[in-house]
Amino acid sequence: MRRRILGWLPGVCAALLVSSAWPAAAQGDRLALVFEDIFGPNGLTVNSEAVLPDGSTHSAHFNSAFQSNFTQFNIALASQLTALPLPSPASGFTYRFDETTGTFVRSTQSFGPILTDRAETIGKGRFSFGFNVQQFTFDRLENIDLDRVPAVFTHDEFQLGGGRADVVTTDNFVRASVGQMTSVLTYGVTDRFDLSVAVPMVRTTLEVRSHASIQRVGTGQAHTVHFFRDPDATEGIGSTRDFQAGGSASGLGDMILRAKSTLMREGQRGLALGLDVRVPTGDERDLLGAGAVGVKPFAAFSFAYGRVSPHVNVAYQWNGDSLLGGDVKTARKGDLPDQFLYAVGADLGISDVFSLTADILGRRTIDSPRVRLQSFTAHTSTVSETFDDIAFFRDSFTVTSGSIGCKANVVGRLLVNFNVRFALDHNGLTDRVTPLVGFEYGF
Repeated sequence: MRRRILGWLPGVCAALLVSSAWPAAAQGDRLALVFEDIFGPNGLTVNSEAVLPDGSTHSAHFNSAFQSNFTQFNIALASQLTALPLPSPASGFTYRFDETTGTFVRSTQSFGPILTDRAETIGKGRFSFGFNVQQFTFDRLENIDLDRVPAVFTHDEFQLGGGRADVVTTDNFVRASVGQMTSVLTYGVTDRFDLSVAVPMVRTTLEVRSHASIQRVGTGQAHTVHFFRDPDATEGIGSTRDFQAGGSASGLGDMILRAKSTLMREGQRGLALGLDVRVPTGDERDLLGAGAVGVKPFAAFSFAYGRVSPHVNVAYQWNGDSLLGGDVKTARKGDLPDQFLYAVGADLGISDVFSLTADILGRRTIDSPRVRLQSFTAHTSTVSETFDDIAFFRDSFTVTSGSIGCKANVVGRLLVNFNVRFALDHNGLTDRVTPLVGFEYGF
């Protein structure tokens, strides 16, 4: 057995290296600073040439609480971009020792779930190698369409009215996507204890485009009070301007180390407990990783009834401090929200070479930055105008999604996987449909 294991290790290591050969690259600024770049002091700026009665010039201070608090949008988006689910290290081939025959036999007739876990382990001395590709393209954040995120910038001391009642309205387009290529290696230390390592390679793209307009609520048509100046133009000022920032980055994500043990096995029923440890190997400044250690104890209960194998999972994800939860620019760390996770599903062995799996997955995020739509009214003694805006707050929320997939045993112990994950609500950061393709090989 030792010779067999050593003989397989070079091939497995080579497969891990090949799957991790996505070259590290970055284009544009660090992705975690995109929102600060476009809305900070080096981004959206308003000029003024007004002269006050005392002879001093007027500075157009459109900073407001919004500009300083927009980092909350960054935290709400970035912390969820780095909390995406990885395919489960659970193997499609699981074995148990049959004392009557003295041999290992398949413990289930189906090939198991894809995004969740079952209680069975792969068997003493056995390996399983898996490789999966997922693509997330996000559509909404808190039921706000990312194609149109409204935001209002107010003047300092806008409540005093007059020319300070002018506001800058922005219509923002956010494009966020994450591609994952994940290699997973699992080894059965004993008949009831597995060790796994998951190595994700990640490519993240984040782009923000903002169309800004000066709303002259307090200054009427006085263009010389507040205006945009095009830095690339030799002359001309105006009331609108477009800003943009963004880029893409790719490289190693956060590795996951797992230990899983089947504590109870009675007939076709089983209960397993396990622990996932997230190692912050991904660069959080480019949204490739969370930037903090994560610890997730979990339990998986499953049983088999003929060709049907239901399963239930519960877990708690504890997260440490990260720059993404604080301020990337000042290197101040803050706490990433913890999460409670659960899943209910079943897999069905259609035949000896094909099985289906379906799951309902839930994730309860605890005390996290959130964003909501609201209306903002700018007014003077004679004029009042209302604009769409967003506001920030902290709250706990639950994200629910569904998952349907299949596994096919194409040859020997090689399985091909296909899965579709789909959103069932609009809480948090959502992707309508997330496809997954991959394979796994047991030996």
